[in-house]
Amino acid sequence: MMRRSVELEIITEALQTGSGNNRRRADFIWGRARGASHTAGAEGNVWAADVHDVALHIVTRLYGRPDTTPEASPLVQAEQAKRLRDIDGEVAARLDAAVGLASAPWYPARPGDLVHVAYEQAGDMPPFGETYIVDDAGDNLMGLQLLAHTLPKTVAGLDAETTAAMVGFFSSEASDEPLYEAWYEAGPHRLTIVRDGRPVHIGGAR
Repeated sequence: MMRRSVELEIITEALQTGSGNNRRRADFIWGRARGASHTAGAEGNVWAADVHDVALHIVTRLYGRPDTTPEASPLVQAEQAKRLRDIDGEVAARLDAAVGLASAPWYPARPGDLVHVAYEQAGDMPPFGETYIVDDAGDNLMGLQLLAHTLPKTVAGLDAETTAAMVGFFSSEASDEPLYEAWYEAGPHRLTIVRDGRPVHIGGAR
C-alpha cells in the first residue's frame, strides 16, 4: 500500500477510538446541524457519517485520493499489455523491471544476502513464503539457493512430491543476476531482502 493509505488507516483509527473518556470503538460519527434545536423531536437536524468515509474525505483533502490499485509484478504487467496488443507497454514493463532492480540503492546482490518471497493465498493454495540465500558460484557469478519454505506438505489434495515441486522455483546455480527472475516474476512488492542482518528492501511495506 502507498504512504497515503497508511495515513488513511491512522485517521480512521483515531476517529473510531475517540478521545478522553470516550474510548469506545465507533463506526459512525454523529452530529447536529449548527443552530439546530436540542429539544426532543428535532431528529431531522441530526446527521450521521461513516467513519471510513470521513477519514477518506480528510486524507483526500490533505494528500489527494489514495492509490488503491493492486500491485502487480512486472511479468503480470507485461502479460496484461500483451493481451491488449500493447507492444510498447509490454516492452516498458520488461525494461522498467531491469531498471528498477539495477537502480535499487542496495544493488547488486552480494553473497550472504537473504531473499524472502511472500505469496498471497490463491484459490486453495494457502499463503506461504520461501527464503533463499545468495551464494558465490565462482567466476564472478552468484547462485540463489532455497533455504526454507512454509508451504504445507500437502495442499488441496496434492501429494507431497507434487507440493515439493512447487517451491524453489527461483533457485539458480550460477547467474550474473540471481535476483532478476524473482524481481520480475514475483514482483518487488513480494520480496524482502536482508543484508548483514538488516533489511535493505521490504516489499509491500506500509
